[in-house]
Amino acid sequence: MTKDYYQIVILGGGFGGLYTALYLSRHRLFQSGKCKITLVEPKDHFLFTPLLYELITGELQRWEIAPSYQKLLASTPIRLCQHSVKEINFKTRQVYLENAQQLSYDYLVVAVGTETRWADISGLSTYALTFRTLEDLEYLKGQLHLLEISDRQILRLGVIGGGANGVELACKLADRLGKRGEVILIERGKNILKGFSPGVRSAAWKALSLRRVNVELNATVEAIEANQMTLVQYDQRNQYPIDLVIWATGTQSREWVTDLDCQHNHQGKLLTYPTLQLIDYPEVFALGDITEIHSSSQKSVPATAQAAFQQASCAAKNIVALIQHKPLKVFHYHHLGDMLTLGQKSAIISSFFLNIDGRLGDIIRRLAYILRLPTPRHRLQVLRSWFIKLIIRVKRLFRWRITQLLQFISVR
Repeated sequence: MTKDYYQIVILGGGFGGLYTALYLSRHRLFQSGKCKITLVEPKDHFLFTPLLYELITGELQRWEIAPSYQKLLASTPIRLCQHSVKEINFKTRQVYLENAQQLSYDYLVVAVGTETRWADISGLSTYALTFRTLEDLEYLKGQLHLLEISDRQILRLGVIGGGANGVELACKLADRLGKRGEVILIERGKNILKGFSPGVRSAAWKALSLRRVNVELNATVEAIEANQMTLVQYDQRNQYPIDLVIWATGTQSREWVTDLDCQHNHQGKLLTYPTLQLIDYPEVFALGDITEIHSSSQKSVPATAQAAFQQASCAAKNIVALIQHKPLKVFHYHHLGDMLTLGQKSAIISSFFLNIDGRLGDIIRRLAYILRLPTPRHRLQVLRSWFIKLIIRVKRLFRWRITQLLQFISVR
């Protein structure tokens, strides 16, 4: 039986949710008005998280990586509902919001992302900052500014977690603070960047070393106080003076997600078929780091923006296929490579056994991410801004070279 009208509700305005909505909005079914898309997201702005680090050093501006949903959705049929989700009733196909509003759906996409998981460490949640949102970034910048204008000669920062988030953050912080900064990166494992290629790890170690970042491996944080941190390493307990600590590891599903009446794994992640549909609820799709694809042949999909971006395309195609009574596509994750920022104007690109680092890596990474921004209009605006900055930088370099040449000639 074919309906005259379909309600698609998408929960979460990140890479999974927003991009699914945008993909659907370009299909003729939605342009004709036969289908209605509602995007539920409590924030008023999208955040391109891989470029959040560039705001620490001022390499990018807030508007470039955090455009408002009003701007992004202006020329689309997507309706924004700016509220938080309270619960979902899969049997009645109802989404309940915190403001007591209810949304009915024919098809539902759950892509709300995870939240910070605090470890059982004394003083961690009291003294440590997080780095996941624009609000986290603004608070961190405020704390850094207070330290920078203080009379302290040395500014000591601790970053807990040697994954991509921790390494990228440590490099940017070291560049911002310069010679005044002492950054310590703490990893409880035997090496940083677990799961990354040797080439990426090698470039990261080089970048950390050049920036004098102290990396402590096989180290566990025992306690954090207002101005010091206690580490346990090789059965020895050491105290480090510290001005600021950033917790850069650990996420978990939101409580209402783990309470949903559907199948979960032992970590509370939603189990889906390879088509990204929830087991037992084929009209519901789940994307991103809140899910585990239930398939013996499918390797674990990483909790990255790259994976969510690919899942969004698959989910959109499968929703259209369900409406048109066509076969659904199985999601296959294609790892296109890794890109990490390793400080100001420096990055590592690793793709298909090719590694490019340094300034060229930074340019390629920045361009690749700009081309992944949500809408063509916003991409063009950011590209224009980036090229103007490059032209200004080239002009300044050219003038400096000319000045140096004239001074050399005058001496001769």
